[in-house]
Amino acid sequence: MNVCASAAAPLQSVAVQRWVPGGDSEALDWVCEEQPVSLQYDGIAHAVMMATPQDLEDFAVGFSLSEGIVAERAELLDLEIEPHARGHVVSMRLSARRRAALDGRKRTLAGRTGCGLCGVDSLERLDLHAEPVHSRRCFDPARLAAAMLQLGRSQPLRELTGATHAAGWLAAGGVEPQALREDVGRHNALDKTIGALALQRLDAADGALLVTSRASYELVLKSAAAGAGVLAAMSAPTALAIQSAQQLGLTLVGFARGASLVVYTHGWRLQAAPAGAHA
Repeated sequence: MNVCASAAAPLQSVAVQRWVPGGDSEALDWVCEEQPVSLQYDGIAHAVMMATPQDLEDFAVGFSLSEGIVAERAELLDLEIEPHARGHVVSMRLSARRRAALDGRKRTLAGRTGCGLCGVDSLERLDLHAEPVHSRRCFDPARLAAAMLQLGRSQPLRELTGATHAAGWLAAGGVEPQALREDVGRHNALDKTIGALALQRLDAADGALLVTSRASYELVLKSAAAGAGVLAAMSAPTALAIQSAQQLGLTLVGFARGASLVVYTHGWRLQAAPAGAHA
């Protein structure tokens, strides 16, 4: 895949007035950028998503995979990122087979930052199904909890702005999360991680996907589409997320904070390591 990329600063400083007990003061503060990103396939606009203008190649590749537009990275033949007066345009070229498949599922998607199903124009077009996951990888709950802690502490944009979600990936048997990505949208952050894995030629099925947000239905479907057997979230899952994870064979973990976590579906993938194994 040929790539031409244009980078943008994900931050800007703004003048603020801070009020504290005893008075107020003038100061400068960092805020996170949120810009429209138009995703186009073969010259046709498919989606406009509000996103942090960082790691846009990862975002476009991950979105293409998690939305089923392509089944593998190689089906994206070209990718070009261009600045626009209002944001960015990501132009991609598909293989002939994928172009024909996309023509059969036309969808104009105008996505707000926290929106995963915007652009579906009727309930009849809402697809609540995906291919089941087949990953047999298992994880030590203690290592999974430790990786979630590290993910929460490894967010430079959030540290400066308090405005972003993060996603990452923990390899089975691994200790530290990889492919850490941030975005103002939780769906975008996960897409960026999925895209980063594909570009690094890492198989998502060989690890667990981690998010610092709640676990919604869309995140479950994106994780399943990537092939991961485990999705661990720092906050709560929704009822539909639990139902979907159960049907898809995905291990869904919520409230992964500190040394504890809650397993909602397919707990067989979490197996405590023998005593002394972490030494």
